[in-house]
Amino acid sequence: MMSCEMVFRAVTVHNWADFETLFESRGAPKSCWCTVWRTTQPLPGASPQATAKKLEMKRRVVSGEPIGLLGYIGPEPVAWCSIAPRHTYRATMSDTMPGDERQKVWSITCFFVLRRFRGQGLFRKLIAAAEAYAAGNGATLLEGCPVDPQSPSYRFCGFLPAFEQAGYVQVGQKGARRHIVRKQLAAAE
Repeated sequence: MMSCEMVFRAVTVHNWADFETLFESRGAPKSCWCTVWRTTQPLPGASPQATAKKLEMKRRVVSGEPIGLLGYIGPEPVAWCSIAPRHTYRATMSDTMPGDERQKVWSITCFFVLRRFRGQGLFRKLIAAAEAYAAGNGATLLEGCPVDPQSPSYRFCGFLPAFEQAGYVQVGQKGARRHIVRKQLAAAE
């Protein structure tokens, strides 16, 4: 087992190259660039589609919009967690619930860990880092959309037992596979 002393950094213009490196590595989500759940703006002339998605994420980063965290072991980016204000994601991501208008809801939607670092507890570290990052940016409520471990799809959203172990509570379901879970981070105003 490798040592997994991990440092987390928000993706910014300063470490965009690390985000590119991770997403362009073997097995990474370079076909979607983590835009599956995000609202997107058409980019004229951008092609192929993966290039357009990469440009969309770069546009968000350049504008200062939070998109997520990179996990580093030493200087190497080895993990990703998409964590951002819920309004930056598509409305179909989850349903608004009573009381949401008093909350600052952030969503944690996607994860990726390089294969050689899987099975070492990094997922729990990613969730904890996402919570700290969201709370540090004013979030009062964090939601996720994990699936059951045997799910044939949406596995990039994380697994329900890990979220439950981290204190998340199921509040609904989207589609046939995704559970909607939530955790209060701070008192709503």
